[in-house]
Amino acid sequence: MVKNGKKMWFSGFYIFSQIGTNDVLTNGVQAAQSIADSWDQQWIDLLQNNTNDNLYGALTKLGIFFAVGTLLFFMAQWIRDVMDNEYSRPVSAMIWPFIVVLLLANPGNGTVLSNLTLGLRDFVNTVNQQVVETADVNQTYQQALNMSIAEEVAGGLLRPCQSLNGQQQVECFIKAKEKIDSLLQQYRDSYGVQPWIDRLENKANQIVISSGNPSELGFNSLLGSTVQTIIKNILVSLQSAFQNLIEVTMLLIAALGPLAVGGSLLPVAGKPIFAWLTGLLSIGIAKISFNIIAVISAAVIVNGPAQNLDADPDLMWFMILLGILAPIMSLGLAAVGGFAVFTAISNTAVWVRERV
Repeated sequence: MVKNGKKMWFSGFYIFSQIGTNDVLTNGVQAAQSIADSWDQQWIDLLQNNTNDNLYGALTKLGIFFAVGTLLFFMAQWIRDVMDNEYSRPVSAMIWPFIVVLLLANPGNGTVLSNLTLGLRDFVNTVNQQVVETADVNQTYQQALNMSIAEEVAGGLLRPCQSLNGQQQVECFIKAKEKIDSLLQQYRDSYGVQPWIDRLENKANQIVISSGNPSELGFNSLLGSTVQTIIKNILVSLQSAFQNLIEVTMLLIAALGPLAVGGSLLPVAGKPIFAWLTGLLSIGIAKISFNIIAVISAAVIVNGPAQNLDADPDLMWFMILLGILAPIMSLGLAAVGGFAVFTAISNTAVWVRERV
């Protein structure tokens, strides 16, 4: 897997409107990593190269303001505990002001909090990358995705020839077949000799052979309605939209870190910093879950119908799974996992406070 690619994952609209073989073969298995890479500069600009005038610098100032305000409540509770002779609680609670000062110190020049946030994001992306590489060593995701849209691409090349007649139609089909042959050759260069590639080639050959006979052309699946093409178009775009949503949500949560830290001096059990940390980890769980679902479902296709020359599967289910069901399922797993993480962090904090 190429880790330095900066190009965003292909758009479904681009695939079907601009039929270029090099673009069709864009490496789908690198989708999550490519999208994450394209956001890297935004993370660095926001969290590392921040100044007092940019967004994160302004939020850090606001977080400091919150910390000063909540410090009044903290001191009031602290003094009350001392007066009630509950010395163990005031001693253990004094660690929080030091944590807040440490995390928010040096605003505008890259705080400790901003560096820790970048480190957490890098950790999540590293785990995600290892999961994808381990589970997708044979390019199953890329192959299943290309298999799902290959017939739509070929149909997009052949379909315009239906409106022609006689020799013009024959010549149109021959030229389209040449482009399809080039596409299939690049598929073979990437995946080797595969039955699903041969099956697509046979379908295209039958159309060229039967060109000039409208009764035969009308029933060929490659020349069918464009409705399914449009649906797949949208579903491919939904995958990319969801992965971008994951990145922008994680960046938004990261930007709100100073506010969560600033509010953590409130004398309550559920500290805002715990909720903030849980949010970052939950989005990471959603990202990893989506990729696991995508790779496992792709393996079912590549190791099943893709290996059977006589099979002619409808892979719309795969596109629906990736475009709709997988995002829903991964967000559900993230919610459950986030709740578990928040409970574990809160219980750990209580355990430490009782023993310090």
